[in-house]
Formats: sequence, C-alpha cells, structure tokens
Amino acid sequence: MKNIIKKAEILVEALPYIQKLYGTTVVIKYGGNAMISEQLKNSVMEDITLLKYIGMNPIVVHGGGPAISATLEKMQIPTQFVHGLRRTDAATMEVAQMVLVGKTNKEIVSMLNQKGAKAVGICGLDGKLIECEKMTKHVNGEECDLGYVGNITKINYRLLSLMAKDEYIPVVAPIGVGSEGESYNINADTVAGEIASALKAEKLMLLTDVEGVKMSKESETILPALTVEEVHRLIKEGVIQGGMIPKVLGCVKALEEGVGRTHIIDGRIPHCILLEIFTNQGIGTMIMKDKVLYYHNEKI
Repeated sequence: MKNIIKKAEILVEALPYIQKLYGTTVVIKYGGNAMISEQLKNSVMEDITLLKYIGMNPIVVHGGGPAISATLEKMQIPTQFVHGLRRTDAATMEVAQMVLVGKTNKEIVSMLNQKGAKAVGICGLDGKLIECEKMTKHVNGEECDLGYVGNITKINYRLLSLMAKDEYIPVVAPIGVGSEGESYNINADTVAGEIASALKAEKLMLLTDVEGVKMSKESETILPALTVEEVHRLIKEGVIQGGMIPKVLGCVKALEEGVGRTHIIDGRIPHCILLEIFTNQGIGTMIMKDKVLYYHNEKI
C-alpha cells in the first residue's frame, strides 16, 4: 500500500507542472547516448509521447553525427573536423542528408508512432523550414572553408506550429536550405535553439552525455537552476568550460529571444525528460532569465 500511495504522491507533485505547461511548446534536442542505447531510446520515446497525451506540444530535433561518421567510413570518404565542425564537401553532404533525413529521422518517427504518437519527419528543406547561408569560420585569423555547413538566417516556423498544435509530433532533421536550393548541414543544438526561439517555446531541452553544470571546478554537485547572470559568472570563473560553453550560451540566447526556460539534462538517465519537467528537484541544470516560479511552492 505504501508503494501505491507513493506513486499517487508522484502524480500529485507533477500536477502543477502539467497545469502550467498545458498547451505550451517544448523543443527537445535528442542526441548523444540516448540515441544509441535501446533502453534509453525506448524511454525517451515514451516520455515524448506522454508529453503529447497530457496536452503539451513537443517538437523533436535530432542529431546523428556518429551515424554519419560510420557511414562515411564504410564508404571510404575521409572525415575532417575544424574546431568541432565537420568539414562538409559535396560527397559528405550527400551522405549526411541520406543518414539524417532518410535513416535517423524515419527511425525516430517509427519509434514514436509505435508508442501511440503521430510523429511526422521533416527537415529544413520542407517548406523552406530552415533557411541558411554558408558558414564562414576563421582559424588563426584566416578564413577556413567548411563546405556545406550552414548558418541559420531564418526559421519559417508556421508548418511546425500547425503540426505541433494539432495532433502531430514534428521530428526535425538538422538540414537547411540555401538560396539556390542547396542543402547545408547544421549543428542540431543550434537548430533546436533557433526553432525554440522562433516559436517562443516554453521550454528548450538539450539531452547530453553530462549530468549538468557543476557547482565548482572541484565539486561533483550539479546546480539544479541558474540565471543568465550566474551563467556568465561561472564562465568567467572557469567553472563552465569546454563543450559546455556553447550549450549554455545557446540556452542564454534562446532565453533572450523569448524562450521561457532551458534545460541541460543527462540523456543517459531513463525517463530523463519526465524527471526534469515534472519533479521539484529535477535531474539536470535549468537555466532561466530570472528565477520566476511556476507556482508558489515550487523549489528552485
């Protein structure tokens, strides 16, 4: 009986969040180990489907870098990275589009549909959803040609909005379209942030392979909530460093452009999305413009 009551208490804890988030848009960047482990794939799909059934409007943006690298290796096409960005020539772009749009995207759509959702796979070419231009990168003062790597110029979000507010879950592959109809490869975190900003989403959630932002360089304690001001301080102090810097700055940019709350969570934890959204404690790091409560007893 105690275990049964405990389950009821968990549902009651989730109630104010369900009430607050009903009808809102949540953009989820799906990547990392959560895309590799079958158990984690299953739990993420269950979480996203549940969000839809309780009245939220989830939109999924997925990565697929490891799958692209594996396919390039099989096809004996060399891979080169410049400051973390894949140099994408015409042959690499063709493979990236094939893997992201034709394989990974449709696998996610199929998994969601198996859970009872109505998922629809699209990419930036559909309805010119993601317009972009060729990205320029400077290394040691010299311009470096990255090939077909795109910099987003516009999100034509109406198609996404129509689907998400209806009965569908859009699943977006991070491929953009240029002015001449050419395809561009884009970082999935960037795509998720730009889509969340364009839609003024209530939440942007980045599934990663880290637990969140740590309290200090020496500490293993994860900070459950941060403001934009605190993020800048922690970067200056060197607490936030390396690959975490672009993620938190992407969150800050989204907040400044109208997103309600952003979350960096550990995708290696089963049901990480539900645990972060619907529990007081959460499991990752939530970043907000200011610490504004959803309800008077919320613990931040």
